[in-house]
Amino acid sequence: MDKRTCTTLATALTAALALGVTACSGGNRADDARDRKNPVTGNNGAVVGGTPQKGGTLTVLSNQDFTHLDPARNWVMGDMDFGTRLLYRTLVTYKAEPGAKGGELVPDLAEDLGTSSNGARTWTFRLKKGLKYEDGTPITSRDVKYNVERSFSPDLPGGPDYAARYLTGAEGYQGPAGGKHLDSVKTPDDHTIVFELRKPFAEFPYATVLPTFAPVPRAQDKGPQYDNRPFSSGPYKIESYARDKQLVLVRNTHWDPASDRVRKAYPDRVVVRMGLKGNQIDDRLIASSGADASAVSWAKLRPESTPKVLTRADVKARLLAESTNCTEMVQMHTGRAPFDDVRVRRAVQYALDREAVLTASGGPALNDPATALMPGSLFDGGKQPDTLGIPLTGDVAKAKQLLEEAGRPGGFATSITVSNGDKGVAEAVQQSLGRAGIKVTIETVDPSAFYDTIGDTKNRTDLVYTGWCPDYPSGSTFLPFVFDGRYIKEKGNSGNHSLFRDEPTMKRMDEIAALPDADRADKAWQELDGQILAKAPTAPAVVERMPLLLGTNIAGAFGHTSFGGQIDYATIGLKDAAKSGN
Repeated sequence: MDKRTCTTLATALTAALALGVTACSGGNRADDARDRKNPVTGNNGAVVGGTPQKGGTLTVLSNQDFTHLDPARNWVMGDMDFGTRLLYRTLVTYKAEPGAKGGELVPDLAEDLGTSSNGARTWTFRLKKGLKYEDGTPITSRDVKYNVERSFSPDLPGGPDYAARYLTGAEGYQGPAGGKHLDSVKTPDDHTIVFELRKPFAEFPYATVLPTFAPVPRAQDKGPQYDNRPFSSGPYKIESYARDKQLVLVRNTHWDPASDRVRKAYPDRVVVRMGLKGNQIDDRLIASSGADASAVSWAKLRPESTPKVLTRADVKARLLAESTNCTEMVQMHTGRAPFDDVRVRRAVQYALDREAVLTASGGPALNDPATALMPGSLFDGGKQPDTLGIPLTGDVAKAKQLLEEAGRPGGFATSITVSNGDKGVAEAVQQSLGRAGIKVTIETVDPSAFYDTIGDTKNRTDLVYTGWCPDYPSGSTFLPFVFDGRYIKEKGNSGNHSLFRDEPTMKRMDEIAALPDADRADKAWQELDGQILAKAPTAPAVVERMPLLLGTNIAGAFGHTSFGGQIDYATIGLKDAAKSGN
């Protein structure tokens, strides 16, 4: 996601601290650059296929199951897009528009974007009247409070932790089991919810886009099993869900489109077919025959499929490749030898051949090399600085020198965990580090289990290849989540996969978070980015695009930048509903 200003966000922050204001959203420093059509696809910043018809079956061809659909645990970009656009609503959400406008906030369950008081330490939201679940029962403010509370439960790890970071009295809270509640979340009536924060947070409305702030009725909660059957407050409900095989959504007849300015719910059904091979998905969508004409891809276009798409104008016209706005990194276990030595970690930075990783990710046509930690949209000018000045192909001699200084002149052996779809990337990492004597064994994991695997801090490998996307346009949603050691968990660890615990870094994060001026905070986050990178907890690799192929019968499709470039399921549908086979 990108850095926004909101009449501007700097003004909002200052005003909120001084007076208490209603939240707002606005333009984007990188707007002009991002709204230009991508030279490869020509489709970014535009809607493909025109306005959909009502009806038919939209098929999603996927190589994986969802990591989590439980809103208390859903913190993967694509899963959040799918869940919050189709199955459940949140207090606030993003506009369903391509380009920069997709980063603007609009009310969802709430009547407005929230009102702050007490120097932005108190936020009040009023829910719309007449909101209902899939069984016709009313949605209440207590249901939102309940889901916020259950997000603290130890048996529901992996979800967004903004509530834990900001709510007063959250320290040590373990969820609503045994009737324990958070006094800092108040529900004076069925339509009002009030959040008491322990420090000013003018950006709080952006946090309420996250699934943590979706309603869950206590009577429907099944603990970890809720992942299999979230209760719908959105336009669709689950008809059937066979894990790793197929998910079928049908209309929620109690969803009222008059209360929802974002979701259009064009298809009658949404069917997600899982467990397909990536190249199989690509070939089916290139051919776009039968039901596949009404299908979209969940998985990114495989690098080997790129020539088959880019050389055919009719197929290329159906390719989206919006920026993910996420930085992919080789993250090192800084708490375990040999990566507890900064010289070893810097050796990895110098040995890494980002050009090879770029090629393995689909080539420079669909990706950009990473030269910093935060994506370019969080820097002035919309571009990452070249913080370390390391050549794209690496500097093997420097890497070997650093290893020798660390007492490891012959290198060492280690392992890296990657999602199945990133095996080619892992091989590029393996080969480039091998040049310096670092022998890397690759362990692949099914995408749906990837984050749970690398989130097990005791049993994970030394290296993992993953990235981070800011949850909303602020450096405060990137660096603290990836490098603040105070929030590392033994299981369900999210974000800080380098297990980086550095006191000066954490102290500086607290100082920046307390700054009353957003422009000063922006610059401070940018400076801290370079300071952390010099301590080498990770080696940035690429900022990827999200190349997604569409069937010929798809309409209303675009990559939503606030959801990591994934298709926005709020407005997608079919050109001809009758052709979908429904």
